[in-house]
Amino acid sequence: MKTREENLCEENYPEYEDEDTQRDKYLTFHVGPEDYGIDIENVTEIIRMQKIADLPNVPDYVKGVINLRGKVIPVVDMRKRFELEEREYDDRTCIIVVNVNNTLVGLVVDSVNEVADIPRDEVEPPPQKVGYESEYYIKGFGKIGREVKILLNVEKVLFETTMENADVANANAN
Repeated sequence: MKTREENLCEENYPEYEDEDTQRDKYLTFHVGPEDYGIDIENVTEIIRMQKIADLPNVPDYVKGVINLRGKVIPVVDMRKRFELEEREYDDRTCIIVVNVNNTLVGLVVDSVNEVADIPRDEVEPPPQKVGYESEYYIKGFGKIGREVKILLNVEKVLFETTMENADVANANAN
């Protein structure tokens, strides 16, 4: 019999035609000591860990690529992305395949929790430049009962290398 986590690793999250069905919904997952959430509208599917082909000359958090039904998809280890201690992958480790700006990317997470409904009035904005680069990636803090989920801006997690680089890019654009 499969555990709930194993079943979550095999679920598909198809793109819905009705945007209202996705509003305020977040796929929640665990990385290191924290629970995170990403907009469900970015999630394509969740798959079990599979063989990842190494790539040369990429940031250390880019684990490589996978072949998913004929599509080559880069894979980012979220532990490495957040500069957390590495650990062995286990049967709860999953790859969340996200679509951001028409680019598919796999996110390796420790485990997937659930799809949570977090109304906008239960989301607190992130602090303004407290001094930690990771806060740049935070979209907000979602409150579910007594728990708090860190809601991520997936685009910034994947495509912005550092807050300083983003500030330089923004300054150059002006």
